[in-house]
Amino acid sequence: MEAQKMTFEQALHRLEEIVSLLERGDAPLEQSLELYEEGAALVRRCNTALEQAERRVTILLKNNEGVVTEQVFDAGALDEA
Repeated sequence: MEAQKMTFEQALHRLEEIVSLLERGDAPLEQSLELYEEGAALVRRCNTALEQAERRVTILLKNNEGVVTEQVFDAGALDEA
């Protein structure tokens, strides 16, 4: 299945399989290169899915008066803290 058509979970599972195959080291060179290329495409797919999920996350905050508001999650703010 093409990487872009996979769910995040499917892509991650296939990526884990590829890493395992490459770590064993018994695949011929050509197959290893094909696996590497497939793995690179899967990494891009997973990163895209994570970035999309991050943009969708909102945080519920309660202010001093007890009013709950929504705020978009900013991962950059966590990096700065």
